[in-house]
Amino acid sequence: MKILLAAAALARIWTPATIASDQYEATPTFTPDGREMYFMQSDPRFERYRLVWSRCENGAWSKATAVPFAAPGVQEGDPGVTPDGKRLYFISMRHDPSGEDFDIWHVDRTSVGTWSEPQRLPEPVNSKGSELLPRADREGRLYFGSDRPGGFGQGDIYVATQGADGTWTVRNVGPPVSTAAYEYEAEISHDGRTLVAVVDRGDRSHLYRFERSGSRWIERERIPAFAKVFQVGPLLSPTGDRLLFAQADGASSGELFLIDLLERPDERWPACSGATTARSAWRSRRNRASRTALRSA
Repeated sequence: MKILLAAAALARIWTPATIASDQYEATPTFTPDGREMYFMQSDPRFERYRLVWSRCENGAWSKATAVPFAAPGVQEGDPGVTPDGKRLYFISMRHDPSGEDFDIWHVDRTSVGTWSEPQRLPEPVNSKGSELLPRADREGRLYFGSDRPGGFGQGDIYVATQGADGTWTVRNVGPPVSTAAYEYEAEISHDGRTLVAVVDRGDRSHLYRFERSGSRWIERERIPAFAKVFQVGPLLSPTGDRLLFAQADGASSGELFLIDLLERPDERWPACSGATTARSAWRSRRNRASRTALRSA
């Protein structure tokens, strides 16, 4: 399969009209059936985060509402549903009254389909630094960004593995993923062979794609996107042939964009194909307003 070195124009806005807002929508994740979407909303300055979710109903996404396990008044974000759908990881400050430290928490799917009470992951997964964008592969390896001491730069990418006795071991993914630059988010494919990192190399945060070859990672390309704004919250499709991510779009604070990574991707993802994008909805509202103005003239 040939990898596209696509032009930035090939990344198109995807945010469904029903979830678009004046907030910054980012870090989407879906249940395995594609019928539930969890994501983060923040103010345009990325200073206040909250977790929301939406359901695909009759071919369209429902209006976003707070997740049932949200802590009122607490900053939370970066959800990640595991490939088997049994767990959802997220970051939260509910443990820190000062509101300065993000740690990784999780909820588990119960036998009746609800989410359990949130549980905070122990050290060494969490640290005195902040942890961001926890995402798991099919084998249960948990990738995340952290600015904990002892890394290669201001922030690095780490991977955590849980043993049979329940204890966790954590290691730095290392070069070329973790470097002297600022790496702070990483999305991992279900098969664990493709990684998309959010990296600031001195020219804003952009997305870089890596592939695993044996025991090492090889950098392949920078994902085409707007050069003058940052990108965050990448999400690969289950087959790794498409990518969702967030970036500012003109006057909009932040929207979800979709780009194909292969020439012939599986276009059934994301699901809920009857959804209308934010841009088409705004165009429709603008046209209705123009018609109203003409009738009033």
